[in-house]
Amino acid sequence: MRVLGLTGSIAMGKSTASAIFRSLGIPVYDSDAVVHSLLSSTAVQTIAAVFPDVIVHGAVDRLALGAKVFGDSVRLQQLESILHPLVLQAERRFLQCAASSHKYLVVLDIPLLFETHSERRCDAVAVVTAPPFLQTQRAMRRVGMTLKKLEFIKSRQISESEKRRRATFVVPTGLGYRSTLRSLIQITKTMCMHPSHHWPPRPLHDFLLQRGDHA
Repeated sequence: MRVLGLTGSIAMGKSTASAIFRSLGIPVYDSDAVVHSLLSSTAVQTIAAVFPDVIVHGAVDRLALGAKVFGDSVRLQQLESILHPLVLQAERRFLQCAASSHKYLVVLDIPLLFETHSERRCDAVAVVTAPPFLQTQRAMRRVGMTLKKLEFIKSRQISESEKRRRATFVVPTGLGYRSTLRSLIQITKTMCMHPSHHWPPRPLHDFLLQRGDHA
């Protein structure tokens, strides 16, 4: 099974790309959605011990939590140390489920893929990109977004040029939906011929090869 990482800076079109992959029948792991789910379930108790005043009606108030960690690298690292192990567990369950369903390709939608070294778990990486003016326009349409917040988010991400340099595929999203669709269809076809190095994980992978099975 091939694992394609999908990433891109804020408001570059990653959500649209994920939706297109799903429409093509490709399972997509959405790390942001997993985090949102954790904030109302598994992670609540641990977060409450560190940020007790962000819990409302048994769930984490995301806006209040965001205000706590905004611009505070120490508090942000505390939060990430709680969430990251849980997110990785959910990712592994997703991969196991997709493999058991004999999927040939899955997508890991991870905003900070390079920053968290998650590309090491992928066979290839697709980076979505758009001109800076379009990125700003898209971002400012989001509820609660300000230019200051946008700059802070961008400061936590590696540069656009570095993302492009590390990418296996670069997907421009500023040319319209149909252009993005064509690019992702071509990537899907290319990935059919791409070698699989990460799933199943070794030593299970070596065992399957000895049997003559293929992921």
